[in-house]
Amino acid sequence: QALGLLARTRPLVVGKMRAAAATLAVGAACATASGVELATFGGRSGATFKIVELKGPVMGGRSTGTWHVDTAGEFGVFDGEVVNALSLDAPGFIKAAADGSFPDASSALAGVLIFEVRSSTPGYTGFRAAFAAGSVSPSYACAGGGSIPLSRGCFKAKFSVPAGQDFVQIRIPFSDFSDKWSPATGEQSTTCEQDKRVCPTASSLNSIKRIELWAEGVAGKAHLEVRSISVEVPSTPVALRVAARPPAEFGTCKGPVQDGLRFGISGRTTPDIPVPVDENETLAEAVCCDSRTKVYAEPQFLYQAPDISLYSKLEAGVTTFYDSVCGVPLFRAPMNRTLAEFKADTDEHGWPSFRPAEVVKEHVIEDKDGFVFSSCGTHLGSYLPDEQGPRWCMDLSCIAGNPTATVSQLIV
Repeated sequence: QALGLLARTRPLVVGKMRAAAATLAVGAACATASGVELATFGGRSGATFKIVELKGPVMGGRSTGTWHVDTAGEFGVFDGEVVNALSLDAPGFIKAAADGSFPDASSALAGVLIFEVRSSTPGYTGFRAAFAAGSVSPSYACAGGGSIPLSRGCFKAKFSVPAGQDFVQIRIPFSDFSDKWSPATGEQSTTCEQDKRVCPTASSLNSIKRIELWAEGVAGKAHLEVRSISVEVPSTPVALRVAARPPAEFGTCKGPVQDGLRFGISGRTTPDIPVPVDENETLAEAVCCDSRTKVYAEPQFLYQAPDISLYSKLEAGVTTFYDSVCGVPLFRAPMNRTLAEFKADTDEHGWPSFRPAEVVKEHVIEDKDGFVFSSCGTHLGSYLPDEQGPRWCMDLSCIAGNPTATVSQLIV
């Protein structure tokens, strides 16, 4: 599958702001014996994309850089100089980025991201690699580094290049990446070792949408020639991750979360919530069945994530949402309103939102504090009335179940 390379054909970034960009051609991505090739250069087996200019304000920056493809040598050339931004009294950055629909790299989670490169500035210490996955807006995520709202999902790591005339493989373990880093310096604010929630996951590697090369945070000349970008699967078998239920003293569900949850929820295999739980709990186990997370919800706008894309998976007419543990019907939407109104209500809040006509009342229970549970004891979300009246704001993770055989017979 071909993809475009977003690169700077004029000065790349001035200070800490974007100045210009253009899309160029790269080769086709393909599978290899030990992994997946994400990008090659020089146009072989690829497609050329129309140049697109992106302009932004300048804030005292003087860093400049260029990107071009050496078609004879079939490699990309990233070249420039990072200079202190006068208004910030700190080094700026330059970067080039490839946007596209990259192949599934989830099998390489325990493996490495590989850049085949050489450099005439091996002493430069500000080289970094980044990729965006699971983000609604890859460019926004890769500008914010998790430091501004909704900017998680762009993973960054440092790398260095040895001296020499030959191309070498720079192998960056995925465990070195984090999606929480400073947009001012590029330094990770939280490492994967410190907090597993900032690490790439198999589901994120399944949906890489952007790859970036940076020279950042260190003043000086930077030159990098790139022949290919790929991922490598571990050469030895890796123990499969075994999903865990919460410990008995914290478990609230009457059984385990179903396998094969709808809307792609089963692909969320890590508990992405701001409270410590067992690292082997899935997002659904943590949000729906662990009492330690009762006051927390799944990530806002999760239903819009590329691997979820709820609206594209709704049934024609009315969709029934089932308990993620026991499979009883909980909500049917839209009812007594249009699909557009259901979407608007959901988008306004950031979680699937239902009105009284859409509630299966025998299976949906609110407690005195406004928490909502199913008749099976599954924590579903919160009861949050607004000016329009009663409203149930639910975690999609907890209403993505499949109906049991008995329940299926009751649904017309």
